[in-house]
Amino acid sequence: MPSGGTTIRIAVASGKGGTGKTTVAVNLALVLARECSVHLLDCDVEAPNAALFLRPRVRTTQQVTTPVPVIDEACCDRCGECSAFCRFNAIAATPRKILVFPELCHGCGGCTQVCPKGAISERPRPVGHIEDGDAGPIRFTQGALNPGEVATVHVIREVRRRQSTADFVVIDSPPGTSCPMVAAVDGADRVLLVAEPTPFGLHDLALAAETANRLGLPAQVVINRASADDCIDRFCGSAGIPIAGRIADDRIVAETYSRGELPLFALRSFRREIEAIARSVYGELSA
Repeated sequence: MPSGGTTIRIAVASGKGGTGKTTVAVNLALVLARECSVHLLDCDVEAPNAALFLRPRVRTTQQVTTPVPVIDEACCDRCGECSAFCRFNAIAATPRKILVFPELCHGCGGCTQVCPKGAISERPRPVGHIEDGDAGPIRFTQGALNPGEVATVHVIREVRRRQSTADFVVIDSPPGTSCPMVAAVDGADRVLLVAEPTPFGLHDLALAAETANRLGLPAQVVINRASADDCIDRFCGSAGIPIAGRIADDRIVAETYSRGELPLFALRSFRREIEAIARSVYGELSA
């Protein structure tokens, strides 16, 4: 296990939702916490649900804001420099007024720099919040995006900034392969890609594996709801991606999960599967 102050960051991701990503992240964190310090980051900020299973004690809550421009109409001459600069179309120049669309703003501050009249300042706009606490031996941090907001990446980055110097940091990433997933897995030491052995599962796994490869992140695959279909095995063999483990397609796991309980404590075979995944991940990282 880690020593000498080394932190190992494991991001659990998937090409699509519903593959069992959070199940793997939460139970893996619990297994690792038997011998090491663990910090779980729930970066699936549009639908954080790791807390439903870990039931953490929340100690602090902090609002997440992003800066948005405010136009001083008395100074503005509507030259349009700010609108021309903004690549996200958050500012539009009309002959009579400069229009600001806060939901589109990425908070880069460039408009304040290019305004020749100094007519633009910034104000904070709430986009979500972050909760810090603990769930038994696990330190727990989750982000939640405010309803109707789209600043997903901003909230995810704030969650990642709070990662501690625990032996293991387990990151529950958003599903898919777009910007939120990239922001969550960025800088990880290992990406665990959870996939199901179905045509759709294979398709989305291929996209997620390509994303990890483009980011230069080493990946392993966890096959969830494993069956006789060997499509994931064949893909991993051809792509040179190690398989960290398999989780059997067991109705008891689904029933336990549906009650908000942890199959790690309900099913011995599931516990052995997660323990094997933990050994495989650590073995790959130590090699």
